[in-house]
Amino acid sequence: MNRNRSAELFKRAKELIPGGVNSPVRAAKSVDSDPLFIQKGQGCYIWDVDGHRYIDYVCSWGPLILGHAHPVVLEAIKEAIQNGTSFGAPTELEVEMAEMIVEMIPSVEMVRMVNSGTEATMSAIRLARAYTGRQKIVKFDGCYHGHSDSLLVAAGSGVATFGIPGSPGIPEDVAKHTISLPYNDLNSVEVVFDKIGEQVAAVIVEPIAGNMGVVLPKEGFLKGLRDITERYGALLIFDEVITGFRVSSGGAQELFGIQPDLTCLGKIIGGGFPVGAYGGKNEIMKHISPEGSVYQAGTLSGNPVAMMAGIATLRVLKDRSVYQDLERKGRILFEGIERKAKEKGVSVTVNKIGSMGSVFFTDQKVVDFESVKKSDADKFKRFYKEMLLSGIYLAPSPFEAIFVSYVHTDEALEYTIEAAGRAFEVL
Repeated sequence: MNRNRSAELFKRAKELIPGGVNSPVRAAKSVDSDPLFIQKGQGCYIWDVDGHRYIDYVCSWGPLILGHAHPVVLEAIKEAIQNGTSFGAPTELEVEMAEMIVEMIPSVEMVRMVNSGTEATMSAIRLARAYTGRQKIVKFDGCYHGHSDSLLVAAGSGVATFGIPGSPGIPEDVAKHTISLPYNDLNSVEVVFDKIGEQVAAVIVEPIAGNMGVVLPKEGFLKGLRDITERYGALLIFDEVITGFRVSSGGAQELFGIQPDLTCLGKIIGGGFPVGAYGGKNEIMKHISPEGSVYQAGTLSGNPVAMMAGIATLRVLKDRSVYQDLERKGRILFEGIERKAKEKGVSVTVNKIGSMGSVFFTDQKVVDFESVKKSDADKFKRFYKEMLLSGIYLAPSPFEAIFVSYVHTDEALEYTIEAAGRAFEVL
């Protein structure tokens, strides 16, 4: 398959942009490939600059739950942009967005708009520390909460050891306040809180992990986190940047019936534009400036074009039948892939929930980052390349999610399943 134009652009990009990309995974290094440069998207399809069409299961890493260039979203954007692109001042649209979030997310009484998931989690951590007067943060191995210093931390060498910087440029004095524990291991959380519970400001968790591939919480894990944090006076923060409005209209917290103190949102509420938000209980959120003393600001926060795109998206998602259809489509795809793997004698574990899932090349259960890492990355590389040859665009990493959109057709899903069968046969 000729990809000369993509290769030419990547060569130019590497001279001007570090690694040739503006976000590392896009470089496709973990699958020994060069990135595709995308020209356009429509529905469940994307086209690269060489004119090849692919069924897209990246969906801009999750937010395009209505697919590419959805007419309702495009009309909203056109309407908004006629009035200007940015004011750095309040607009009615951000009030309407806030009302929708408060209505749809069970635990959110007040919300602040930001520009990315990283900003949302970073701001929520600052707020939690100020509200509790404590410094320590507990996170979980394999859960990615953006690239702020406090959260870009690798696990220590033992259950209760403090984190170490996960990247050069992060001071050890910052990293030492973050403790990273195994996902789904409630006992390790108990051990840490037994030792230093009165120092912990918050536990931050992806209620359904989506950044090490899809890993579901074990029964009782989230409830255990809620009980422990309440017992010790720490806050529980759900990072629903991926799962918010993806797994249900009320996020993962609605599915599991757990109310966190703070929730971080992103992706879908911008309808494809750069947006994030964090929200929670009134008594906590009122500590944010200008009502309180916790400072956080942003010129483009609540940007009217992004708000309009997000409002249009959420209006569609308020129809519960959308999630029934997403659930059906996810079931068709992921069960079909499992069936084809079994027919071809390839060992896979498919973790799935609603319209998101992951294919791990292992015959073991995948419940945490350690079991994720035992998946056969070489087999995934070959699978990725075979699927690409069949016109299926997956995330170029074995540790990412597959996202199904509302506009993926049954024909596209069945074609994908057959392509997976051919790929498994090669493996």
